[in-house]
Amino acid sequence: MKQSYEVIWAETAEKDLQGIVSYIAQDNPSQARKILQKIKKSASTLTHSPLRGRVVPELKEQGIIQYRELIIAPWRLIYRVSAQVAFVVSVLDSRRNIEDLLLSRFLMR
Repeated sequence: MKQSYEVIWAETAEKDLQGIVSYIAQDNPSQARKILQKIKKSASTLTHSPLRGRVVPELKEQGIIQYRELIIAPWRLIYRVSAQVAFVVSVLDSRRNIEDLLLSRFLMR
């Protein structure tokens, strides 16, 4: 039987996602709902294969290897796996220069 993981969203990740959805909803509410569903559905797949995401390259360069990411173009869902939990910590727009944001969020942990 496959091991099942719980997916937990950090408050920061929830705020990131809400910001994305709110921004898109200003112009296209139905598209915003679709994007919300797409991101949540992708995150829910972590229950069965949480290690499939790659280690976040910008953090790996700094020696931080516990964070992984799923690409849900153009967003990056960043999470870490611990015991039986996939903990979603951030959802970022990959079209932005996010290296500084990643380092400020994760280098201090």
